[in-house]
Amino acid sequence: MSAVTTSIICISIIFLATTLGAAFVFFFKKDFSVKVNNMILGFASGIMIASAFFGLLAPAIEQAESIFSNKYLSSIPVIVGFLAGGFILLILDKVIPHFHALTETEEGYRPERISSRQLKFFLAVTMHNIPEGLAVGFVCGYALSQNTPAAVAAALSLSIGIAIQNIPEGSAVSIPMLSDGISKPRAFTFGMLSGIVEPIFAVIALFVASSLEESLPWLLSFAAGAMIYVTIDELLPSSRKGNLVHYGLWSFMFGFVVMMSLEILI
Repeated sequence: MSAVTTSIICISIIFLATTLGAAFVFFFKKDFSVKVNNMILGFASGIMIASAFFGLLAPAIEQAESIFSNKYLSSIPVIVGFLAGGFILLILDKVIPHFHALTETEEGYRPERISSRQLKFFLAVTMHNIPEGLAVGFVCGYALSQNTPAAVAAALSLSIGIAIQNIPEGSAVSIPMLSDGISKPRAFTFGMLSGIVEPIFAVIALFVASSLEESLPWLLSFAAGAMIYVTIDELLPSSRKGNLVHYGLWSFMFGFVVMMSLEILI
């Protein structure tokens, strides 16, 4: 399969997976139990962390070593890009009004401007989907620039992993809205739209990465840092509700293994 075809498939499946997850709202009558919540978010966290390491940082290091002959110089784009990714997400956290469901707290600049709690939660999830879109776009750009079976396989495995975790993520947006009296069609629409930023930012990242090949170590590391920030800031804490923390922990382990297996087998 060519790198172009793979890129089209990769960008499409991440949004379709979120839409599929949001559609689960039509089969539920109430919100998730704490046990199911911990399992879903723990699983998603495992995939995100593994994706950042195996799907983004590993090719970033490899690409940096091929550009710079000195190993110390090759570490600079990886380190700086990684920290920059986390820093940009910190800025978004401080600027965009959003709601953290676990701590029942609001963040962002003047969050009182938005009265709807559901909209704030929607903005939180949407904001945290941006790094996933960037990750897919950058790794597809890497596949296009390298045009090797290994690079194409890396893009495909990363996208499949993110698509897998997008299914429960889409459900995590739409289903809790039932408890607040929102209709199922409207909750589905919110869940689906929370993932629309992924293909948008993936396409932008794809064009940037494919036109600036020597920037790939910076870009891949940037996406990895952003994904790690999102996972530690939001997903992992939310997977440890109540006295059922081990459900989230073992789901994290399982999600990590799923993503690691994709990287090995594809």
